[in-house]
Amino acid sequence: MKIYDGGRAPNPRRVQIFLKEKGIEIETQQLDLNSLEHRSPEMLAKNPVATVPFLELEDGTVISETIAICRYLEELNPDPSLFGESSLERAVIEMWNRRVEFGFFFRVAQSFRHLHPAAAVLEGEQVQAWGEKNNALATQYLNILDDQLAKNEFIAGPKFSVADITAIVAFQFFKPARVIMPDEGHDHFRRWADAIVQRPSMEL
Repeated sequence: MKIYDGGRAPNPRRVQIFLKEKGIEIETQQLDLNSLEHRSPEMLAKNPVATVPFLELEDGTVISETIAICRYLEELNPDPSLFGESSLERAVIEMWNRRVEFGFFFRVAQSFRHLHPAAAVLEGEQVQAWGEKNNALATQYLNILDDQLAKNEFIAGPKFSVADITAIVAFQFFKPARVIMPDEGHDHFRRWADAIVQRPSMEL
């Protein structure tokens, strides 16, 4: 297997953290996103949607999309479980990961892609109003996460899961995305974030 990676971009980071949490080592090829290497004819032949990361299996099968990659690797390496073990646990983790992806991670990404000048090479035409709207929505979503973390140690309950990976990567992308963390409040979210960044898997 080989991972085609995109360095510190958010989705590649999610898979990198997942692999470290699992203790899995996979051959990796770095793609230069700024030079649009992921959109080269060679890479498009493997992954026509031009996203990173993507996983190429020994038989040539390509799996793209972050969660699809992680699910495949979880099936091969079930311990420690990051998608849940019981039916209820899996459903709750899936629910919260989807909530975080659409309500938080996506908003942060759109803020970056439409407000950061360096993202123009990836986005093409940037729409400032769209970036500003998503910037505000990302900040607002902190209230939902803070309320959840007031009752739970981790995003989806008592155990670290893929939902925590999605959330922390989004949060760590605040600065390039021009999202401002409020000076006060969100104490439960801050407690969670301070603990998560101490995990060995978070080391760059």
